[in-house]
Amino acid sequence: MIRPDAQLQAGHLPADLYNQLPAGTDARSVVIVQAAPKSYAGPIAVVLAATAGIGATIWVATVAVLQLVSVAATTAATLQTLLPSLLGGSGLVTLAVKLPRKAGK
Repeated sequence: MIRPDAQLQAGHLPADLYNQLPAGTDARSVVIVQAAPKSYAGPIAVVLAATAGIGATIWVATVAVLQLVSVAATTAATLQTLLPSLLGGSGLVTLAVKLPRKAGK
């Protein structure tokens, strides 16, 4: 067995641990508990998901703002061309006040 912990992974009881067992203990009934190897897959996946989520949120917000600016510019240009013709051709608003006639005149 090449690695030092290979005996434990194979289920064998190394001699140094065998000597530490109390007298009269059946070595076949001994269970050796090892800590699981540390995995960085979970934290890396969380960081990648968060980064992708933030990037997507920024992209969607940018597209929404650009769409609103485009609609506002189109509306302003349309109103700029239509208002003069709607308000009498000259572009100036004129008001006419009609006064009631007097009965004697």
